[in-house]
Amino acid sequence: MSASAGITAWHDFMSQGSDPAALKAMLAEDAVFHSPVVHSPQIGKDKVFAYLFAASHVLGGDDFRYVRELVDGQQAMLEFSCKVDDIHINGVDIIRWNDDGLIDDFKVMVRPLKAINKVWEKMAAMLASQTQA
Repeated sequence: MSASAGITAWHDFMSQGSDPAALKAMLAEDAVFHSPVVHSPQIGKDKVFAYLFAASHVLGGDDFRYVRELVDGQQAMLEFSCKVDDIHINGVDIIRWNDDGLIDDFKVMVRPLKAINKVWEKMAAMLASQTQA
């Protein structure tokens, strides 16, 4: 299966208000998330969901845009641009889908350093609020 259906589902998720059920449905049980600020990979559907759901709220917004996509079979690189607290963020999502069309690997890279620091600050707060809820 190619990445095209997965990319469409991901774009729909990011543009339609971050529906948690839609996100969970996209993730493989053994999914892995690679954060730009956390040293070790986050493994398992629940952990990956927590990080991606938080990121969709921190980064997603009116000015969030994917500006470039490179697709190769079951994987894709999507370059994004957005602003958080007046800091311009440029980054890439590197996504791989398994044979069932579910995300099994998701890596985020962010630049510049100010952006990484802002993402870390906002993600830490969002993840903390999720665990308290």
